[in-house]
Amino acid sequence: MLRTVWFEHRAFGVVLSCLASLPCGLVVACSGQTRSQGSGGDDLAGGTCNVVPKSVSGLTRIHIDECSPITYPDNPPTGGNHYPVWAAYQTFSFAVPRGFWVHNLEHGAVVYTYNCADGCPGEVADVQALIDALPIDEGCVADEPRRVVLTPDPLLDVRWGVSAWGHTLRADCVDDERFRQFYLNHFGQGPEVVCAEGSDFNGVPPCQ
Repeated sequence: MLRTVWFEHRAFGVVLSCLASLPCGLVVACSGQTRSQGSGGDDLAGGTCNVVPKSVSGLTRIHIDECSPITYPDNPPTGGNHYPVWAAYQTFSFAVPRGFWVHNLEHGAVVYTYNCADGCPGEVADVQALIDALPIDEGCVADEPRRVVLTPDPLLDVRWGVSAWGHTLRADCVDDERFRQFYLNHFGQGPEVVCAEGSDFNGVPPCQ
């Protein structure tokens, strides 16, 4: 049977995003992607939503078995070990396990997460509108031209979290200014330059 998959190949210090048709021969199309990234500026604290930024370093980047347990020291995660598959750059109605979207962080994504008893549909709509208005990421070859994931996260111990590799925000509500500035500071700044499409899990929550 022919299976088409995205995978990563490291060569000469460059991460290539490859589309392969396997196993009937090996048909591979690879693209080294243009570096498109945020400013690296400082994140804004405070505001009416009590936004708390955090930055860390020394994160590990080991691939572990898909759906195996992972514990992250920060909530939301700033990065670390993760699954070999990453999530599609889109909004999910179900919770994507952290091991998938931490891989997105490695690729330079910004991930917006929330944990609300009522699902906070109004706030989710506000964040979706914010995402839709973000600048196009010129380094992307994915269907969605921004390295952004929006997903509920039942492990989050605050209402909203925003993550990039090595950086997070925690917030009690949606702060448009600070959430947008976080993206502008950090998108495309992961340790791997990849913006190829990940998995949408066929619309079914993974690891159940």
